[in-house]
Amino acid sequence: MSVAPHLHLPPPDRLLSSRTGWTRAHWEATADRMLDALVPYATPGFAQYRLPGRGSWSGVVSDGLEGFARSFLLAACRIAGAGGAVDPALTERYAAGLAAGTDPGSGEAWPELTDCSQQMVEAASVAVALHETRPWIWDRLDARVQERVVDWFSGFVGGRTWDNNWRLFQVVSEQFLASVGAPYSRSDIESNLDRIEDWYVGDGWYTDGDGRNFDYYIGWAMHLYPLLWSRIAGGDDGGRTEVYRQRLSRFLEDYPHFFGSDGAPVHQGRSLTYRFAALAPVWMGALADCTPLAPGLTRRLASGTMRHFAERGVPDERGLLTLGWYDTFLPSTQPYSGPASPYWASKGFLGLLLPADHAVWTARELPLPIEESDQYTALPAPGWLLHGTRDDGIVRLINHGSDHNPPFDESADPSEGTDDPHYARFAYSTATAPEAAPHAVARSIDNHLALVAPDGTPSPRRRIHPLRCEDRVAASWYAARLPGDDHPYRIETTSVLHGPWEIRVHQVEAPEGVVVREGGHAVSHATSPFALSGPDWALARTADGLSSALVALHGWDGGTEPAAVARDVQSNAYGPHSAIPYLRSGPHPGGRSVHVSLVALSRDTLHPEALRDAVRVRVGADSVALTFLDGTTVDV
Repeated sequence: MSVAPHLHLPPPDRLLSSRTGWTRAHWEATADRMLDALVPYATPGFAQYRLPGRGSWSGVVSDGLEGFARSFLLAACRIAGAGGAVDPALTERYAAGLAAGTDPGSGEAWPELTDCSQQMVEAASVAVALHETRPWIWDRLDARVQERVVDWFSGFVGGRTWDNNWRLFQVVSEQFLASVGAPYSRSDIESNLDRIEDWYVGDGWYTDGDGRNFDYYIGWAMHLYPLLWSRIAGGDDGGRTEVYRQRLSRFLEDYPHFFGSDGAPVHQGRSLTYRFAALAPVWMGALADCTPLAPGLTRRLASGTMRHFAERGVPDERGLLTLGWYDTFLPSTQPYSGPASPYWASKGFLGLLLPADHAVWTARELPLPIEESDQYTALPAPGWLLHGTRDDGIVRLINHGSDHNPPFDESADPSEGTDDPHYARFAYSTATAPEAAPHAVARSIDNHLALVAPDGTPSPRRRIHPLRCEDRVAASWYAARLPGDDHPYRIETTSVLHGPWEIRVHQVEAPEGVVVREGGHAVSHATSPFALSGPDWALARTADGLSSALVALHGWDGGTEPAAVARDVQSNAYGPHSAIPYLRSGPHPGGRSVHVSLVALSRDTLHPEALRDAVRVRVGADSVALTFLDGTTVDV
């Protein structure tokens, strides 16, 4: 699509923004449309916004608070960024909502802050918004309303949060209390900030709580809130701010590699319905004056992502953000996701807090890394390889490290844990999503190598055990479990990047009689993808030319249907019709075997028969040698 279908935007500025056409005026227009669209769903006193859509497990009142809090953050960016020069009705709505939400007799009162309650999450957004809009809202509130707001926030003091990014909600909320002269606990703030030090793993990366929890929460929570806290605390930071600035700067060095040339972020992890909240660390780098990104690159990245969603119908024709990615798609959400949850996307508008004459708004756009050359980025901390190809603008994430499971105990079953399609797959990309509907997860075909029992049950990849991540090579293993079999079978996989391809080398331990099956990327579209297969390859292609292919290079002999394409409907966030190329071996003889495949995802035309000749495979007693057409050899 070339125009935003549901937004009325200013004309593009191709001189200032040659790649996106977007300026600050486009951002302001988008924010205004999103805020105005909420008004019909407000309760009479504007304390809650009860949006249409599936409710969360927290109930309708909590969901209504969520609508207020998260949209207040968007309003705050708009109000403070304009120096208060906005429609007075905007500030009046949120001032009224604060009064009604903290009034027990209003009929719209917010739930009290109790330990580990959803209200804690929403309170943090309210705290940040109140701080940023202080001259226009807080300072003008009636003293009795201020007292009620303080009383509501005081539920945080001495309270208990979940042991992950939630600790930071307590930090910013209690720092707001401190900033207005209200009682607070310094030890709450210090202990929580001390706790996130346990989760810093280097190179700008945190894990969100104990374990290997790597996803966008690292950017829109773990990096964001410490520096938002710093903005509230001012100089009273105990020297922590500089540490947070340095870490965010290092994180941002690699972060542009997560975005395709069309502005799409890599589709991986939970809470993806927050969409352009992925831009939060980019804007925070500029706000905290610690970004390594040139101003023109910051805006190119951010505007490209906003335009990407706008051109695909986000927000929708009502001006609302739905529970999904482009359209409503509930399998990409979690039980805690209510109809207003997507409004954490407000974090993607933090750039509006920068003045209009700041360089991020006045410098000419610069190209993304992927627009200049092919990109290969190893991220050892999360165990990821990022692989971007300039010709088609696609970024692929090769996953050998993030599984969203608790820390591994060496005495535990190596196969324990959960199998979440947003974490457990070998690969993700900016052009595809994992098959996430429950019936598709049960099949576990896309970007997974499974042992398939005689009854058709595939082994899930629950816990990922990282082995290596450097240059263009990453490796891990997982323990495969089959029904009625207590033995964990080790499946070790090494991914090698070369040119536009990923080569996967699997060393498989399996019992006699099972089938080894591997799937490539799932492609999806509004219409059913085209599918074609040969004796040792399979390909699926969408109507707009996105192709996914899987080619057998070694070890896939003996199957009655060695290569095919699996189809599904209503299982993918990118479209209602999806297709996955896959390979199947014959019955396994038992013991160990080696399987090698070539994985391709491209907007270029793929010729799977020719791809078989792109790499020569030599399997030895304890290694596999891959030799490519340019003479490069990689030993696995």
